[in-house]
Amino acid sequence: MLNASIRKTTSLLVAAGMALGVSLGMAQAEYPEKPITMVIPLGPGGSHDLNARVITSVIPAYINQAMIVRLTPGAGGQKGTHEVAKAPADGYTLLFSHNYIDMLQQHVEKLPYDPKKDFIPIARINFAPIAVVVRGDSPHKTFEDLIAAAKAKPGGVSMAHSGNWGALFVPAAQMMKSRDVQFNLVPYKGGGPAMQALLSGDADVTMGFPATIGSLLQSGKLRVLASSGPKRIYDDVPTFTEAGVVGDIGFMHRVVLVRSGTPDAVVKKLQDAFTALQGDKTYKNLLKRLGENADLMLGDEYQKMRDEQDVSYKALVEAITN
Repeated sequence: MLNASIRKTTSLLVAAGMALGVSLGMAQAEYPEKPITMVIPLGPGGSHDLNARVITSVIPAYINQAMIVRLTPGAGGQKGTHEVAKAPADGYTLLFSHNYIDMLQQHVEKLPYDPKKDFIPIARINFAPIAVVVRGDSPHKTFEDLIAAAKAKPGGVSMAHSGNWGALFVPAAQMMKSRDVQFNLVPYKGGGPAMQALLSGDADVTMGFPATIGSLLQSGKLRVLASSGPKRIYDDVPTFTEAGVVGDIGFMHRVVLVRSGTPDAVVKKLQDAFTALQGDKTYKNLLKRLGENADLMLGDEYQKMRDEQDVSYKALVEAITN
């Protein structure tokens, strides 16, 4: 009887130990245990897509897992954003978005998510100045040629953009309001499709960022007519200010966000990985080839800018729509 009792007690202790071991193993498992998905709420071939390919090709060395790009265009960026808003807050689904989708659209229409409550920023990866571009064989040689054509035939010049109130639409609306002209604005599912519409002849003009302009400009397929920023990006191309466009327009901030409620340890792990990229020569060289910068801003710092955007974009929407 005594031996049987000892055997039973021993069995119970072994079982308890095994259960405890499993429990501890689960508690000590470190994020990430599986590949991370980066959702881009835009179409293929745009500057976000190109920047994401750089990020995901290098960052696995710093998180010990693959990062997979998933393009989910639609509704001016809302489809992909809503997808991430419904995902678990576990850090395995990231949103690679920009300031216009993130903070401006809420002031235009009712969204199926609340950007201020549903997301927190991991990091602002970089920022990019926008430029007005036409095909290399376009009759519009200068920015003033384009404006003159638009004034001569209101709505007769077609401009491809990446979706209403997106990164190409907003600067275009600001430009039209400032110079008192009207383009025929045609939406596409991202900057890549908008650029393809220009190159194929389906549009007369569009806007773009360094990553999508660079090689096309060098090959003569594109001509830049004006660009944003306090100083010229291209020596022979005026800034918007020089071209008589009033206001600060055309800077897109590329930002990685996660669901609110994501554990602090997961947020830190991701931020540490993006910080590590800043010292990676391959990462910096690949971005340089795209014509992009590596100007990182971590979550808390970018959140302050995000709060400022919330206020300024509300005023901008009112100014454009009134």
